[in-house]
Amino acid sequence: MTDTPARLLKLLSLLQMRREWPGSELADRLEVSARTVRRDIDRLRGLGYPVASTMGAAGGYQLAAGAAMPPLILDDDEAVAIAVGLRTSADQAVAGIAESSVRALAKIEQVLPPRLRYRVRSLGSATDQLAGVPVAPVDPETLSALAVAINNRERLRFRYLPRDGAGTSRHVDPHRLVAAGRRWYLVAWDNDRGSWRTFRVDRISAPLSTGVRVTPRGLPSGGAAEFLKDTLYQLAPSYSAVVILQMPAERATQVLGPGSGQIVPLDAGSCELRGYADTLEWLAARLGMIGCDFTVVEPPELVDYLNDLGGRLVRAVSGL
Repeated sequence: MTDTPARLLKLLSLLQMRREWPGSELADRLEVSARTVRRDIDRLRGLGYPVASTMGAAGGYQLAAGAAMPPLILDDDEAVAIAVGLRTSADQAVAGIAESSVRALAKIEQVLPPRLRYRVRSLGSATDQLAGVPVAPVDPETLSALAVAINNRERLRFRYLPRDGAGTSRHVDPHRLVAAGRRWYLVAWDNDRGSWRTFRVDRISAPLSTGVRVTPRGLPSGGAAEFLKDTLYQLAPSYSAVVILQMPAERATQVLGPGSGQIVPLDAGSCELRGYADTLEWLAARLGMIGCDFTVVEPPELVDYLNDLGGRLVRAVSGL
């Protein structure tokens, strides 16, 4: 490759692909001599790219971290993926990330070829987002501090403000960060309580590394995301319902579908339904859509809710 600018761009693209390249392999890829590779590496360094080199038979070149972010070379799919990701990030619950995402997106879209700009804008114009429940924003410095401690396997101290209590000091071995919807959670071993816990990151403040290295622990089962899901399910309110349906068991099974609970026939025209739900509202709505008379045996909270709902429905149509 005799075109020096094109060769430098190709060399830079190769260096961005992996940790280290042997000089001989770079020379083969670029179809030049090892001496030319060394000169091109020096040219990249002169342009501000921090290319590190190691000597010896196992030596080579790699793009290292520098004092500033140098320009990157992206292929078509990478450029589109980053642009779409920046559009999505503008609606995330990390404080300050929306403005940074918009600025970065403007820079990328400015240099995108027309064909790629069309792909990004077409995807944006054809996509709607469901408005989520407003949540407290996460401090990006807190998020970064937690991530660094996880990667370095360092014990942390921080202040934590639970939903229904005063702030407490926590002493944890951080395991993983989990993004769940528009919230971030830290899964960690709580040294003071001797158990695995989950912490909402927006309620964490003043994280401080203790400098103590910790041996990684294994979660009781599954990964961090699975552990968080199980924890959130356990924290959610749950109601156990027993309802007599004036409907044959076979018909109730067809109407309710799988996963609705246990259906036990009582006689030819009725059955007993036993199931669980997180909210009384969902239970009431589900029973109202079955299309038959029913009697609630338990819980008493559902009986009270249905009585109140029935009164509101009667009042709503009393003027007709």
